[in-house]
Amino acid sequence: MRDPEFVAPSSDTSGPVDHPAVAALADRLAPQPWVTGLYVAGSLATGDHVPGVSDLDLVALTDGPPDTDLISSVHSELDVGVAAGADLGCAYVAADRRDDHAAPHPTWTHGRLVHRPLTTIPRVELAVHGLTVFGEDVRTPFPPVTEDDVREASRDEVCGYWADAVRHPGWWILEPEIAELSLTAMARGRHAAEHGRLLTKSAAIEEADAPAWLRDRLRARRRGDPAPLPRLRTAWIAWTDARRTVAGLRR
Repeated sequence: MRDPEFVAPSSDTSGPVDHPAVAALADRLAPQPWVTGLYVAGSLATGDHVPGVSDLDLVALTDGPPDTDLISSVHSELDVGVAAGADLGCAYVAADRRDDHAAPHPTWTHGRLVHRPLTTIPRVELAVHGLTVFGEDVRTPFPPVTEDDVREASRDEVCGYWADAVRHPGWWILEPEIAELSLTAMARGRHAAEHGRLLTKSAAIEEADAPAWLRDRLRARRRGDPAPLPRLRTAWIAWTDARRTVAGLRR
């Protein structure tokens, strides 16, 4: 029997993607000759999306360098309109840099344009359960992966970004969202490294290495209830968990 928390690869990778913000972004990008495809990953693709809580994670493929002025204009408009409160994010990946995991790409996230890589875990998420909004099927630019690929990706994520983060324990105190994110990220990383399968964020809460009271609050926050997290206690628990997980996966 398949684990109930395991997200099976989707056999239907085409739309429609039932979210007005995604549809609005597609309407604005599809007429642009330099945008060749738009794809959905993350919780919206897995069915774990919680309105008002979950981000919208998309990737657009482009032919040549993305038009950053147009990207900023489109997203700024949507963020105060149909995408208000939806945390609509999209990485714009040029075809000639698609396979370079370290190359930075223009990425709209949380109301601003940054340049950052499309790292291994998002690529695996697209390969496992990505959805095609328009363009060629998502399995073409992001081909299917094996369980060993998932294991390697999880170790890369934990032993890359998170290994650097644990060297800065103050981050967990100054930015409480890092503490909350790391608890689920570490649970997902451990599960993927052991089983070669991806967990949803909701399922990762159940496997978080945290006291019962903290998991209860994480569940509530995932449902959209504003359950407060005590900053110092949560930071210490999450940082300790991250440090232990990084050390374990390095071994």
